[in-house]
Amino acid sequence: MSLRGSLITLRAVEKDDAGTIFLWENNPANWKVSNTEVPFSMYDIHQLIEQQSDIRKSGQMRLVLQTNNEARPVGVIDLYDLNFKHGYAAVGILIAEDQDKGQGFASDALSLLVAYCSETLELRNLYCQIHGDNHASVQLFEKAGFEHVGTRKNWLRYKNQYFDELTYQLCLENKN
Repeated sequence: MSLRGSLITLRAVEKDDAGTIFLWENNPANWKVSNTEVPFSMYDIHQLIEQQSDIRKSGQMRLVLQTNNEARPVGVIDLYDLNFKHGYAAVGILIAEDQDKGQGFASDALSLLVAYCSETLELRNLYCQIHGDNHASVQLFEKAGFEHVGTRKNWLRYKNQYFDELTYQLCLENKN
C-alpha cells in the first residue's frame, strides 16, 4: 500500500525499515512524544513490524513517510486504538530529525491519512492526544481540521515535570 501526496508518499513499513525505526524509537529526543521510557530491542521492532500486517487483527497500522524527491524516510504516522465497530482510531505522527521538521511533511501525511481513513477504512472519527507544550503538533492538527475537545490537567510526566494532555478530534462524517 502506498499513498502519494505532493511532498511525501505514505507506504507500508518493510522489514528493511527496522534499522531506521530502531534508531528513531531509541532516540531519547523522541521519547517525550512517544511516551517511551525504555529502549526497544531490534527484536521488539521486528515484532511491531510483523504485527502491522493485519490492521483488523492488531488494531494498529504504521506507515513510513518517504520524501517524493529523494525517496528518503523522514518519519512515521500511526493509527492505533483502531475500533472498526465504533469507527474511530487514534493518530500519532513523528518527524524523526530536526532538519525535516517544518517542511510540510507531517501536514501532507496527515491529509493523506485522513482521506484513507474516511474513504477506504470508512472510519467516522479520528483523535489524537498531544502534550500541552507541543505547539507544532497543536498547529498541525488544528490546521487539518481537528477540534480541541478536552484537556487532562497535569496528566503526563516527563523528566519530573507534569504536562497537560490535549485531546483533538476530527469527525470524518463531516468530511465526506
